[in-house]
Amino acid sequence: MYEIPAPMLAKAVTAIPDPAKTPGGLGFEPKWDGFRAIVSWDGADVLIGSRGAKPLTRYFPELVDAFARLLPEPCLIDGEIVVATGQPARLQWDALSSRIHPAESRVALLAEQTPAMFIAFDLLARGERNLQPEPFELRRAELGSLLSGTPHPIHLTRTTADATLAARWLAEFEGAGLDGVIAKPLDQPYAPGKRTMLKIKHARTADVVAIGYRVHKSGHGVGSLLVGLYDATGDIQGVGGVAAFSDARRLALIDELAPLVARGDDGEAVTGETERSRFAAAKDTSFVRLRPERVLEVRYDQLEGDRFRHTVQFARWRPDRDPRSCTYEQLDTVAVYDLADILE
Repeated sequence: MYEIPAPMLAKAVTAIPDPAKTPGGLGFEPKWDGFRAIVSWDGADVLIGSRGAKPLTRYFPELVDAFARLLPEPCLIDGEIVVATGQPARLQWDALSSRIHPAESRVALLAEQTPAMFIAFDLLARGERNLQPEPFELRRAELGSLLSGTPHPIHLTRTTADATLAARWLAEFEGAGLDGVIAKPLDQPYAPGKRTMLKIKHARTADVVAIGYRVHKSGHGVGSLLVGLYDATGDIQGVGGVAAFSDARRLALIDELAPLVARGDDGEAVTGETERSRFAAAKDTSFVRLRPERVLEVRYDQLEGDRFRHTVQFARWRPDRDPRSCTYEQLDTVAVYDLADILE
């Protein structure tokens, strides 16, 4: 069995970089919105490693079977596990995250109901050869050779050196559930755990209402601010959270938000709990409720259903906005794009 390294990571940039200004050049790929996975197939056993400490092997039996049947030789492949549903097909994060379940019977059922795909984008080893020290351009060529003709559910991601085409992917592929573009230096070796790639994601803003906060894990200050939007019926719905505050800002927010804390008849702060994550079942999900009276502007990249797909970033307070004016109607709508037109 190959040793599975930590995946190489990407740092965010605001625009698609110019390959001509990058020594060694750049390759561009769509940014898939799924579970990062490094797959080891030694000819006898399959192991699927994740970005975190949790192996993914037991949760995707249909992929384990596919790797053993379809990979032409022992290899170590970096890629993304995704689930797509609907017509036209679109990546579905909720369906993918539901695949992480403790019950074996449930895992087997979901493997039939919402089967996953694997999108390959890097080759770290082939047979006895360790390819990690080789430049990405060579690794990518080897990956194309290895997976040539390999059928569904294993796919090879698209790639281009054309920044104009990459910009078109950024604009169009969001309609199929993808969340940006990745730029990779063509002359660089694989760098486990290092942010040597670049990611370009959609940047948007929205005005939302503060509806609660979680206390920081240290026990001091605001860890994350929960935010909401009003729906068509006039009810406020939680849409996500704002985090990444500095230590000083976390402490200051406690005082800023104190006048908004909802209190019961006994004068005590009203608390609630959010849905517990499958990935952090022991995490404290309690929060302090706030009266929906204060508006803030946040930066976000995309929606998943009626919630922000990722944690959003605080931009500024908006004292000029009426909370009731913060509705879903202000959010961008994205033209539908069929995932089948992206898969090769």
